[in-house]
Amino acid sequence: MLQKLRDKTSGWIVTVILGLLMIPFLFVIDNSYLGGVGAQNVAKVAAPPTWWKSAPSWWPMSFLWQHHEISSQDFRVRFEQARQQARQEQGENFDPREFESTENKLAVLDQMIDEQVVRLAGEQSGIVIGDKAVRDYIVSIPGFIGPDGKFNNDQYRIALASSNPPRTPTQFEALVRESIQQSVVPSALQLSGFTTQAEAERLMKLLGETRDVEIAALPETPADTAEVTDAQIKQWYDAHLKDFRQPETVALEYVEINGANLPAAAPADEATLRKRYDDEKARFATPEQRLASHILIAADGSDPAKLKVAEEKATRIAAEAKAPGADFAALANANSEDPGSKGTGGDLGWVERGAMVKPFEDALFAMKVGDVTGPVKTDFGYHVLKLRELKGGEGRAFEEVRDQLAAEQLKADNDRAFTELSGRLVDLVYKNPTSLEGAAKEIGLPVQTLGPFNRATASGIATNPAVLRAAFSDVLTQDGTVSDPIELEPNHSVMIRVTEHTPEQALPLDKAREQVIAAIHADRTRQASEKAVDALLAKLKAGQTLQALQASEQLQISPLPGLPRTQPVPTPEINRAVFSAAQPAEGKPTYGKVEVQGRYLVFAVNKVTPGNVAEVTPEQQQQLKQQLSQIDGMAAAKAYIQAMRKHYKVQTEEANL
Repeated sequence: MLQKLRDKTSGWIVTVILGLLMIPFLFVIDNSYLGGVGAQNVAKVAAPPTWWKSAPSWWPMSFLWQHHEISSQDFRVRFEQARQQARQEQGENFDPREFESTENKLAVLDQMIDEQVVRLAGEQSGIVIGDKAVRDYIVSIPGFIGPDGKFNNDQYRIALASSNPPRTPTQFEALVRESIQQSVVPSALQLSGFTTQAEAERLMKLLGETRDVEIAALPETPADTAEVTDAQIKQWYDAHLKDFRQPETVALEYVEINGANLPAAAPADEATLRKRYDDEKARFATPEQRLASHILIAADGSDPAKLKVAEEKATRIAAEAKAPGADFAALANANSEDPGSKGTGGDLGWVERGAMVKPFEDALFAMKVGDVTGPVKTDFGYHVLKLRELKGGEGRAFEEVRDQLAAEQLKADNDRAFTELSGRLVDLVYKNPTSLEGAAKEIGLPVQTLGPFNRATASGIATNPAVLRAAFSDVLTQDGTVSDPIELEPNHSVMIRVTEHTPEQALPLDKAREQVIAAIHADRTRQASEKAVDALLAKLKAGQTLQALQASEQLQISPLPGLPRTQPVPTPEINRAVFSAAQPAEGKPTYGKVEVQGRYLVFAVNKVTPGNVAEVTPEQQQQLKQQLSQIDGMAAAKAYIQAMRKHYKVQTEEANL
């Protein structure tokens, strides 16, 4: 029987059957193993095995390749971090829609790819990060340091649990290990940067360089008025389509609620004010303060034997301090282990609630003047306390604060009226979120309109950055719904709805015609100015001088002796052109041209004076060398990452961004 079964399960028949069974499994293999990017990932960095550098990347050899992928989730977390950073940097000018550009997404992805390249390079180089290095790094993170200046485990766990996304200690340790591994080689390369003294001195001479320059302006070129043909208009328009765009525009309807325009609330009656006074009486009392002294017997809570010895000593000292005629200050000088107060007889000064740890505070604020109590156990050890004086805690009479209460109550009533009206408007709008008319009519406020306008021509309430962002947001422009209340200032808000939206688009030629004609005239004028300057330059390079040509060419010559390289004078464009020009030969100026606001100027560099290194202090020289070394190191690290990217296979899936 067994022999028959063996015979029937061998040979070409079973081979065909197994082949057919394998086909479905091929479709469920993760695409990343076949050489592509996984379905839920945005990028993949792969490298051949270290033992076979020339291994092909095609399947099934791709199974041998070592790779790391960047998941869509990891990308979204990183992109959100970049968004929050941009929002903090730009403040009210931050535009969420503009930030969502493909360029920004690819920039974030490129940084994440670099990280995975370095990680993979580290793994292939055999870099391993030990547990001690991970622990040492974590305990040095400022966010995990407690008030005592030491690593606080509870603070560490709370911070991880409240992070975005939340992480367990194990997950965070893995992240730290990965980060350290990624930074080993780039950090070493950055530290390897160096600058020679000759290089530093050369840069100092360049930075301190000055040039004696003459600027020559030709007579202003007459504006072009020659005829522009239809063919020329069409040709220019087709070649400069990006210059003739109709910006995105919106038109709004809105309802504005301004607390300053609402009827003022009636003044509160006496009963209301007295109730407010009774409810908030503590606010009108000066805080109670207690003049205290203490004797501390320090104790290590982890050692029960030492803890017991400290308690017994504190109990004995407390008994001595309670004895008639006892000198508490002398006992503190002789026995206290608090270096901050021992020398002053244990004096702690005036203490308010919230200044001390809870057991200490509870005991102190339960004492009467002259009392001695203890021992009181805290995390620092055992305390013997003495209350020397008491002050504060007295309240102000109702009559003294009546006017203040009346003003506060009136403001609260006005604020409540504004809040209630705003809440009614919101509730009514939510019943019909695509219209403001009915809701506004029911609460007796007008529906106002604004626009059409673009981002540059906004006026009225649209000049408020929050309103402008909402007006051009995808939600309002695409859905036609009413916005949430937008605060313009305290007790002043609006709710808006986009009634008309025109996306950015090419401006038709018939509407752009006058702009095109103006652009052609401006270009002709610029070309004429450049032609005149080129003719002047030709004469100068032929051996004539600016002074010799001044009268015939009607030049306005402005000498600029000692022009510094590091200052943008007379303009950044002129300064950049002057210091980009070659140094003049002996007795022969170097000439050049520069365009400033559509008009060309000619300049002559007559003399170059290098910076004087002796004028730079040794401290400044050392600082410059350090900066140059850092730049050199960063360039080396960047070059390393770029080189490794060329050796690895990097694939991206922009559709998953």
